Amino acid sequence: MTAPFDAIVIGAGNNGLVCAAYLAQAGLRVTVLEARDEVGGCGAGAVDALGVPSHACTCDDLTLRATPVMEELGLADHGLRYLTTDLPTVATNWDGGSPLFLFADAGRTLDGLAVTHPSSVDAYARYLRLARPAAELVLELANQVPTPGAVARRVLARRARGAATLLSWSRRSAASVLRSLFRSDDLVAPACVTGPASWGRSPVAAGTGVAALTYAMRHLVPVGRPEGGSGMVPAALYSALTTMGGSVRTNAPVATVLAEGGRTRGVALANGEEILAPVVVVACDARRAIVSWLNDPPPIAQDMVARWQASRVPDGFKSTIDAVVAGPAPTLQFDDSLLRRLGVRDPAVATTVVHPGVDGLIRNHWELGPGRVAWHPALLLGVPSALDPGLRCGPDLDHRLSLDVLWTPYDLAGGWANSREPERWLGFLDRLCGEGTVERVRRWRVLTPPDYEREFGLVRGYTPSFPGGPLAALRARDPERARYRTPVAGLYLTGAETFPGAGIWGASGRNAAGVVLSTLGTRRTAA
Repeated sequence: MTAPFDAIVIGAGNNGLVCAAYLAQAGLRVTVLEARDEVGGCGAGAVDALGVPSHACTCDDLTLRATPVMEELGLADHGLRYLTTDLPTVATNWDGGSPLFLFADAGRTLDGLAVTHPSSVDAYARYLRLARPAAELVLELANQVPTPGAVARRVLARRARGAATLLSWSRRSAASVLRSLFRSDDLVAPACVTGPASWGRSPVAAGTGVAALTYAMRHLVPVGRPEGGSGMVPAALYSALTTMGGSVRTNAPVATVLAEGGRTRGVALANGEEILAPVVVVACDARRAIVSWLNDPPPIAQDMVARWQASRVPDGFKSTIDAVVAGPAPTLQFDDSLLRRLGVRDPAVATTVVHPGVDGLIRNHWELGPGRVAWHPALLLGVPSALDPGLRCGPDLDHRLSLDVLWTPYDLAGGWANSREPERWLGFLDRLCGEGTVERVRRWRVLTPPDYEREFGLVRGYTPSFPGGPLAALRARDPERARYRTPVAGLYLTGAETFPGAGIWGASGRNAAGVVLSTLGTRRTAA
């Protein structure tokens, strides 16, 4: 039996590391237990098959930069630096038409629309007037525990600016909100891809309307990518945590959360070793921890256990191709005169959204039921080495490419083992980026939902996220998702499936640490 700690965090993903770093910064003796052999979760995931470091999560970082995490934990001192592009997103329809160029600067986006979609300029300006205050409110609410009192105080402090829009949009579907704002599918569908499609939901699903804020968010917070790749985020958090006196133990799968007398007293590892602490923070699969790991839950926790036991584990819905590509950075083929008029030097620095239109997304979501991948799925194409030359690899400085495919079922009809689907997706590169692009691919690998389950421990390949925004948090069916505290004294939750989790954010880890420290009567300190 090891010496006791003040706190144990289970799971060394970004939120787990953030939470642990704040606890260590406040003076707690904290350790992080990670089942895999490296930290970072999907933000790490080095894959040897490509011969170069690769990461399962290559998403653009926006939300992390909207939190105080970097400054409060001093992550720049631990090597985390962001590269920012003035062109974060380009979108196009499978059927052609005018591409949409979304610049970081709202004024430049309006100027670009005057070139590509002149009839949408006034609509976009009106959209900004409605969406910006609501997006600002969302970002502010994300950095605190969403209790009714906290939300009310924030709304009053802003004199209710953005509150009516947020309330109205949160109740509707993304397609309904966006179609009420824009006539062109070229502006509606991309937000449906980066919003509900990326959450595994149909654009007409109720409660997804908050995704309509996505464009406004990109104008408020600069989209960036960590210099050196997405793995730099967990690397910097690990460095900050250990510098503050915390520790991380890998290859340490937890089997039991020990509870006695209505409160936690530590954990037991799969090898039987017990590690003691009065605080246990679950930063991984909350359902597994509550249903399978928690021994002898007290009577007050029976309702929580029953709710989680009855809940269904969603299926994974995303696949990712990573590739090493020789020659110039692959990018969509654009008319040179159009790029000159827009002032775009290198469109490869943007993340490119390829969509089948809103009606196509609705049909594609239906295809998931029988286990099929649509003929024209939604794609997110990125070439991180176009913005960060340090990611180019080999003697020829080959480029790195990432292609996310939405949606792909966990249970593919006919099975994944003999499927030619991944090869078909790779073939999209010739259509999108020009004939011969596939021939320039030196090496590639694919992660399907079963691969995400096997390599990252994600049950049925599902990447968890918190459903909805601040208003959904107020009426959460599982209050521990939004309050971080469980009925078992000393047991807390954080991670992407708790508010406001999704992607690389860190707000959940920061909020959860604040709840722990508040309960212990310990003040959070600045770096």
